[in-house]
Amino acid sequence: MRYSDEQRIKKIYEYATRLQQYIEDKGITREALLSDYSLQWLVTTPLYNIGEHAYNLSKEYKTEHSEVPWTMIAGLRHRLVHDYDGTNWNIIVEVVFEEIPALIVQIEKLFGKA
Repeated sequence: MRYSDEQRIKKIYEYATRLQQYIEDKGITREALLSDYSLQWLVTTPLYNIGEHAYNLSKEYKTEHSEVPWTMIAGLRHRLVHDYDGTNWNIIVEVVFEEIPALIVQIEKLFGKA
């Protein structure tokens, strides 16, 4: 299926908010994510999907909204997919606990919610 930029942004927002809500609802800590393999698997799927949608946004959209680090988001997906065994989980923990909430706020600004 071919998505529009608007559909991709909505998908990114959906994956990010669901991931954040799951982390909060289950009381998942940074320490747990660093050490629990099943939690690591759990967070990678939304991160893959977020990165894939970010990668496939049009160049025009990414340029127009350059305040969002689209290249870094897509790059994380590529690293997770192509170098999974080399994943630095300290970085992923920072992404999940710091960058995802910030991304949600940025997307809410794009939607005019913030």
